[in-house]
Amino acid sequence: MPSTFLDLGVPEAVSGPLAQRGIATAFPIQELAIPAALAGRDVCGRAPTGSGKTLAFGIPLALRVERAKPFHPKALVLAPTRELAQQIDGELQPLLAPSGRRTATFYGGVSFVPQMKNLRRGVDVAVGCPGRIADLVNQGNLHLDQVSFVVIDEADRMADMGFLPEVRRLLDLVRPDRQTLLFSATLDGDVDVLIRGYQNDPVRCEVQADDRDGTRTEHRFERIAPDRRIERTADLVASHGPTVVFCRTKYGADRVAAQLGKAGVAAVAIHGGRSQAQRQTALDTFSRGRAQALVATDVAARGIHVDDVGCVVHFDLPADPKDYVHRSGRTGRAGATGVVVSLVVDGVRGQARRLQEALALPVALVDAPAGSAPSTHAAPRTEHVAAAAPAAVNAGRPGPDRRPGRPGAAPATRRHRPGGPAGNGGGSGPNGARTGRPGSRQRRRERAEGRDS
Repeated sequence: MPSTFLDLGVPEAVSGPLAQRGIATAFPIQELAIPAALAGRDVCGRAPTGSGKTLAFGIPLALRVERAKPFHPKALVLAPTRELAQQIDGELQPLLAPSGRRTATFYGGVSFVPQMKNLRRGVDVAVGCPGRIADLVNQGNLHLDQVSFVVIDEADRMADMGFLPEVRRLLDLVRPDRQTLLFSATLDGDVDVLIRGYQNDPVRCEVQADDRDGTRTEHRFERIAPDRRIERTADLVASHGPTVVFCRTKYGADRVAAQLGKAGVAAVAIHGGRSQAQRQTALDTFSRGRAQALVATDVAARGIHVDDVGCVVHFDLPADPKDYVHRSGRTGRAGATGVVVSLVVDGVRGQARRLQEALALPVALVDAPAGSAPSTHAAPRTEHVAAAAPAAVNAGRPGPDRRPGRPGAAPATRRHRPGGPAGNGGGSGPNGARTGRPGSRQRRRERAEGRDS
């Protein structure tokens, strides 16, 4: 039987509000990590996305953090993406409320001014991305010498994105007697180097993907023609409700979102090429139900935290097993059920087989079912255009005087092919945004990028 938070030594001041939110029993990673962290031990935890890691470190942090002076936080939480930092901050705020402790987020892509204002007022828990934290430190506006509690979340993603050197430099600035909690989907390679170099005899807490209480995620690999992927994705949205669709590149995410809109599915796109405001607007639109599909790249995979996502679609297969795990973790979170569908076109069957073998997924490659006619699930045009529009804004190459997302920017005037059927990559999206074949410069840039970052 799962333990309650009271059983784990969490006082009523924190466990009571959790129970009022319907969070009364602990998940496996919480049962393992919370008692050790409350005892002051370092913890390294390995658990899949959606297993409850935020509360596993958030509860001990809330109970142990002290009040800070201006510009000198007492706790530091490092996350790889802006969206994940926002998610963590949202989880920590109700935990810190009983003690009156303050938290604030620090990440790039936004003004320094409000962040400086928070630091001047006093921040007990600083939650942020390594780059912006380092910028503030280098400016002399943030001092880490009084930090006694450190959390490193999604450490493997930090390694993948090349952040670990910056993370190490930041850890060198905090108190040597700090308590350090590290969580990751894997604990090998560069993450293991971080553990050995910056943790003191940590308690190792490991939870397998199938150990999550009540979680049932179905995985499917479907053989499909390239020009049927939009139709199949639309059918999956109609069958399973809110769906996250993953593409390999920024351009591809914008194109797929626009094509889903044409197929009657309200869709928005989120990727590293969008401003923070645009990314947050897209995420809010999806989480509030005004869009049925969120089309994302891998850069956003770990930052997307939306309850009740029914399905994840790998429109383009992920490059490696780690990306598959983190993409797929958007559904089947914290005891819920979910469906993960990989669309396998000719030329990537070997890649699909390697993913299945690496992740021990006993899933056969099957033919995608015949789709229904678009009219069976298409929303009236007047209902989906407004929601689908954000996905297509700046989908094509902007002109020389057009910044992506700039209000009032004139539509592109470059001539292009007339629209083709959904799924073939032709045509124009809402507001005149170009969604067809990219020009030669765009194609060269996509080849150079390889994948979104």
